[in-house]
Amino acid sequence: MIEPRVALVTCAELPDLDPDERLLVEPLAARGIRAEAAVWNDPTVDWAAYDLVILRSVWDYPAHRKEFVEWAASVPRLANPAVVVAWNTDKTYLRDLTKAALPVVETMWLEPDSTVTLPTSGVHVVKPAIGAGSMDTERYDLAVPEERALAAGHATSLLAAGRTVMVQPYLAAVDTAGESALVYFDGVFSHAVRKGPMLDGTAEEVDGLYRSERIEAREPSAAELAVAARVLTEIPVGPLLYARVDLIPAADGTPTLLELELTEPSLFLAYSEGAAERFADTIVAALHP
Repeated sequence: MIEPRVALVTCAELPDLDPDERLLVEPLAARGIRAEAAVWNDPTVDWAAYDLVILRSVWDYPAHRKEFVEWAASVPRLANPAVVVAWNTDKTYLRDLTKAALPVVETMWLEPDSTVTLPTSGVHVVKPAIGAGSMDTERYDLAVPEERALAAGHATSLLAAGRTVMVQPYLAAVDTAGESALVYFDGVFSHAVRKGPMLDGTAEEVDGLYRSERIEAREPSAAELAVAARVLTEIPVGPLLYARVDLIPAADGTPTLLELELTEPSLFLAYSEGAAERFADTIVAALHP
């Protein structure tokens, strides 16, 4: 019997995968599957030679999104599918989820041809619609003239680069309750983690592909599980091999969607016993539908 081959897709900066993703290799091998790291824009890779191509640490895509989406469309047997990649790598997908009456964080959208207009007060986050790892993302107290000027300059710089800008209220509960990231395999809840606050208003210079995070295991509430289940029903294609739903409590405690990660989310396999094995079982099922 020929051993199935699976590509775990990464970027040139992480040719051997992120450490958390390497935890998947052994469980796959134990199930008779050969897993190999492969860089998405490496022209020497024969993607058709794989039985399944799984997107993982492709965290450099924001600077090359057009090429990345085109590449995804050219790959047979891609998980998650190219149509999902095209939809999910631009955070304007939040507009679709808002229209579906889901509890999505309130967002002001600034397009590249627009004038920068900001709320008059309150702490807000300014970030690009195409981005990953909280890069080019900062928080500002817009009631403070100096910070308001910095926020306007940040937004203007992003717009000048042809990038759509998002302005969102900073949900203060992230400083206490933190952000809940709920991980799903084939539409079934696997585990969750708590992500601590990352934005402290100091415009930290980030060296690498993403900001460092404080992570710990978390048991999600019934309300969080209910909101995440509603969110997953709005995905254009599904169920998907993997998904991550990121939630923060609103002022009234309602779990509020910050992001729906369907392309290259960290799955935090190290933070839940058996998570790598559950993901490996999901991959086996995808190979033998």
